[in-house]
Amino acid sequence: MPINPDAVGETGGPSSRSWTSKDALLYAVGIGGGTDDLPFTTENSANIAQKVFPTFAVIVGGGGAPMNKVGSYDVTMLLHGEQGIELYDEIPPDGEIESTGEIVGIWDKGNAAVIETESTAVNKATGKPLFKTRSMLFCRGEGGWGGDRGPSEKIEFPDTEPTHQVTYKTREDQALTYRLSGDRNPLHSDPDFARRGGFDVPILHGLCTYGFTGRGLLAALCDNDASRFKSMNARFSKPVIPGDELTISMWADNGRAVFRTTNQNGEVVIDQGVCTYS
Repeated sequence: MPINPDAVGETGGPSSRSWTSKDALLYAVGIGGGTDDLPFTTENSANIAQKVFPTFAVIVGGGGAPMNKVGSYDVTMLLHGEQGIELYDEIPPDGEIESTGEIVGIWDKGNAAVIETESTAVNKATGKPLFKTRSMLFCRGEGGWGGDRGPSEKIEFPDTEPTHQVTYKTREDQALTYRLSGDRNPLHSDPDFARRGGFDVPILHGLCTYGFTGRGLLAALCDNDASRFKSMNARFSKPVIPGDELTISMWADNGRAVFRTTNQNGEVVIDQGVCTYS
């Protein structure tokens, strides 16, 4: 069946998900972490306790959202539109969560449908909420039923130089590492599948670009202290090709920053970003 707008409000879960120290380490190198990030990329360095990048929430979170209720769509035409995370505590190097989720919106963009979900994860070891994730999926070719187009608010970026800026180079095989954290969509690895989706070559996972961006925010705004990182929300505006250079520009003010990420050509690939921190 086609997209079902009546699925808004449907809830699901609880669903359980566990992870190990190795999963957190693999994610860290998948988003470009290296020898400058030993608390996140090693578990046995002298006098260094293992830490977890806050954006790891997108890998283990999101459970419980009843996607089986939203209808059908062509997976080759599916893109990640927007992603948010809200942290209530540091993510431990290994653990288990129980998540409940909800379909909070299905928007008609005319040439596409946008499915918005939220999921809240509870740390099973403590019984306390650990984080919340929010996701918007852009289903090309699935709109046009005359529904609500959804929110249209836009962030106004300051007309000044960024207060912080970080640049990272992605590897040409970056997607092959990142996919080992769970997203095996061939759009990011199979040249033939990518062409069927309208791309000349496989593109980088949007959540990998999101992870690179989160690394930059954590380093520049929180001095790599994950306990200070509170939330991050951003929109995916242009695909990234493995090997691209990513520059994260931030305008920070009293615990809140707006940000965007550009490639080596100055094109915005992550837009409308908001981060909070302490």
